[in-house]
Amino acid sequence: MSAAGDAWAAQGAVHDVGGHQIFAVDLPAHDEQAEPVVVFHGFPTSSLDWHLVADRLRARRRVVALDFLGFGLSAKPDRRYSIELQCDLAEVLLQQLDVTRCALVTHDMGDSIGGELLARQLAGTTELAVTRRVITNGSIYLDLAQLTAGQQYLLSLPDEKAWPPLGDAAEVLRGSLAATCAPDHVPSDAELDAHVELILREGGDALLPRLIRYIEDRRAREERYTGAIEDHPSALTIVWGDQDPIAVVAMAHRLAERRPDATLRVLEGIGHYPMLEAPDRLAEAVLAGLG
Repeated sequence: MSAAGDAWAAQGAVHDVGGHQIFAVDLPAHDEQAEPVVVFHGFPTSSLDWHLVADRLRARRRVVALDFLGFGLSAKPDRRYSIELQCDLAEVLLQQLDVTRCALVTHDMGDSIGGELLARQLAGTTELAVTRRVITNGSIYLDLAQLTAGQQYLLSLPDEKAWPPLGDAAEVLRGSLAATCAPDHVPSDAELDAHVELILREGGDALLPRLIRYIEDRRAREERYTGAIEDHPSALTIVWGDQDPIAVVAMAHRLAERRPDATLRVLEGIGHYPMLEAPDRLAEAVLAGLG
């Protein structure tokens, strides 16, 4: 693997979660003073998204970051992937790690999975308690989302493994990730290659038409996921790159209007991946939100 991928993998471990192999990094706090922070990543990447900010986040809190099933260093079975499945596995993993109360930091697809977890807490169907939240760039309001041509193409395919993958998958993925970032903050080629490598691992590119079905789930159950994001009583901080071409900044402003007690931090000149484009600015905003 890449140097970044190797270093991240070395900090984590693979756990048997309900018969599935789930990779997670579990970093102890430098000076533990508060409940752990749990980090949910987005599509089509992995928890590696957070490798540039994880050490900052663990200043006062233990940090747990997992790769959802089908992503990164977790197992990649050929099956139906749903928001509910990913939330189920995250819950079981956190139980195994003795996490009962946590702050929650989410991005992209992770916003929707986090929404399902919040909905379960509101309904009293989970023992996990989310105490504070930071939400970052994700399509929480699909009527505002500007899906890319690549995302629309994947959604047009049947929900099945696409084999053989079409074209030069590495080149397409590298270009797609770069295009979601602000032009002045595109990560280095080495950084992009590290993320592409984990997407491609074990034929993961062929699973992309299956993994992207979370968008169909979120469209069908947006009232549940976004409703919980809006209504959950925990302290909420919204951190958003204002140059995101997909999850446009209007989403952050709408959420702030519906949650007037929330703190909105707009990162000017930053795109869809603030944790890669401006890790120091993102870490500062998240730490301020976590308190």
